Amino acid sequence: MPASPLRRLSGQIVDVHARRTYPGTVEWRAGRITRLVADPAVRERHLILPGFVDAHIHIESSLLPPAEFARLAVVHGTVATVSDPHEIANVLGPRGVVYMIRDGQRTPFKFNFGAPSCVPATTFETAGATLDAAAVSRLLARRDIRYLAEVMNFPGVLAGDPSLRAMIAAAHARGKQIDGHAPGLRGAQAAAYAAAGPTTDHECFTLEEAHDKLAAGMKILIREGSAARNFAALAPLLRTHPDRVMFCCDDLHPDLLIRRHLDEHVRRALATGADRFDVLRCASVNPVEHYDLDVGLLRAGDPADFIVVDNWRSFRVRRTYLRGELVAAAGRSRLPRQPSATPNQFRARARTAADFAVPAAAGTTLNIIEAINGQLISRHLREPARVVAGHAVTDLPRDLLKIAVVNRYTPRAPLAIGFIRGFGLRAGALASSVAHDSHNIVAVGADDASLAAAVNLVIAHRGGLSVVGRGRRAVLPLPIAGLMSDRDGRTVARRYTALDHLAKRLGSKLDAPFMTLSFMALLVIPDLKLSDRGLFSATRWNFVPPTEPL
Repeated sequence: MPASPLRRLSGQIVDVHARRTYPGTVEWRAGRITRLVADPAVRERHLILPGFVDAHIHIESSLLPPAEFARLAVVHGTVATVSDPHEIANVLGPRGVVYMIRDGQRTPFKFNFGAPSCVPATTFETAGATLDAAAVSRLLARRDIRYLAEVMNFPGVLAGDPSLRAMIAAAHARGKQIDGHAPGLRGAQAAAYAAAGPTTDHECFTLEEAHDKLAAGMKILIREGSAARNFAALAPLLRTHPDRVMFCCDDLHPDLLIRRHLDEHVRRALATGADRFDVLRCASVNPVEHYDLDVGLLRAGDPADFIVVDNWRSFRVRRTYLRGELVAAAGRSRLPRQPSATPNQFRARARTAADFAVPAAAGTTLNIIEAINGQLISRHLREPARVVAGHAVTDLPRDLLKIAVVNRYTPRAPLAIGFIRGFGLRAGALASSVAHDSHNIVAVGADDASLAAAVNLVIAHRGGLSVVGRGRRAVLPLPIAGLMSDRDGRTVARRYTALDHLAKRLGSKLDAPFMTLSFMALLVIPDLKLSDRGLFSATRWNFVPPTEPL
C-alpha cells in the first residue's frame, strides 16, 4: 500500500501556545501534522491557526441533524463541538443519543457528545423518556460519550439529590468532566454548586455572577446564540481570566448558522481590544484541554485540524481542514449532503379553539410570564385580567397574549394555558414542537382560534414550527424527533427565515421569536415558565395558578 503523500500549506502560522505569529509552512501526512517549518521567505499573508471549538451547543437547536450541521459549521472555521444531546434524549431516550452519535460519525467533523443528566429537566413536566442514574451511568461508560452534560437541576444539586449525586460520581469515576447550568446562582450557593462537581457554567448573564462562579473554581463559557446573548456582559473576562473562559452558542438557529458561528465570537472579541492570543485560546485551546478532546491545535503530532483566515482585521475564514482534508473553501462547504433517518415520537391529536379558553370571574388577577429579548430568563408579573363572558382573554393593548403547552406524548391530555408579555403579536399565533426541554408543543397567540390553528399545523406534520395570522399559514416540518429537519441546511435556513419574517409581520419585536418561545417551557430557568402541567416558578420551585382572585 503506497504511503500517504506529504502535503504542505504556507502562510503566517499562529502559534497560540507560544503566543507568536511567524511565516512558515505546515506539513502533514495521513491526517496528522508532521512538522511546522519557520521560513522568512514565505510571502503569503493569510493566517493559519487552530480551528474553533464550540464548548457547549445543542445541535438539535440548529434544526439540523449532526451531519448537516457540520456542513454549515465548517464554513465558519468550526472543527469540533462539545454537544449535549438532551433535546433528543427527552423525546427518544438513549436511542436518541445513539442516533446523534451515529449521524455525526458520518462526517469528519469532531462531535463530542455528553450523557444528558436531566431527562426530564424536572419532575414537573411530561417528557418522552426518563434517564435515571443507571441509564446515565451506562452512557458514561461509552468511549464516545465524553462528559456528563449540563446539570440543570441546580436546586437538586444543592439539596443533595441522590440520583444527581450518583450521576456525578459516575462521571468522576470515569475521569469525565461535569458541565454546569446554574442561572443566577451567586455567592455561597454558587460555591456549594461547584463543590458538588460541575466545573463549567454557560448561564451567567451578569459579570458579577461570573466572578462568583470563577471564585468557586468554575470556568465560564461566554454564550452568544439565537436567544441568549451574553457576550457584551461577559467580554471583560477576556482580559481578566482568559485561561478560564471558553466560547459557546448553546442554541443557534439555522438562519444565524448560515451567517456565523464562533468566528463571530472571535471577531467581536478582537474588536474589544482583547489580546489576540487570549481570544484564540478561548476559541480553541481551552475547550480542547478542559475536555481532553482529540482536536488538533496546530502542533507537530496533532491531528491536522486547522483553518486559514484572511487577516486579523476582517478575520474571514477562507479554508477549513479536518484531519488534513479540505472541508470548506471560499464560503462553501465541501462535505457531501447525506440524507438522515427520521426517528420520532408524536402522539398529540388536533385541538379546537374551545380547548384554549380560560374560565375566570370578574376581578381575577393573572400570574404573567414576561419574556425578555436576548435572555432565557423571564419575570413574574401580576396584573388584573381582562374578563369577557366569564373568560380571561388576551389584551393586545397591554401586550398580554395567551401561551399554551400541549402534551405531545399523551393524546388528549389536558392543556396548560397561561398569559405572557413580551412577544408583541397584534394578530395570529406561533407554535413549535421545539420546547425545551421536554419538547411538548408550545404556542403563543392573540386569540384562541389562531392558537388552535398553529398547534394543529405542528400536529399534522408530527413536529415543526408554524405561523398563522392575517390570512397566512406556514409551517417548517421537523420530522426528526419533532426537533430537526431532514432537508439540506440552506433550505431549512431559508424556510426558517421566512417564518421569522412572518412572525415579525404579526407584530413580534423579539430578535428570535421562535427561539424565545422554545424557552418559555424550560422550568429550570427563572422565574416563571409553563410546562404541560401548568405555570411554574423556579424561584418557589413549585406551580403557581395562572389566575387568582384579587
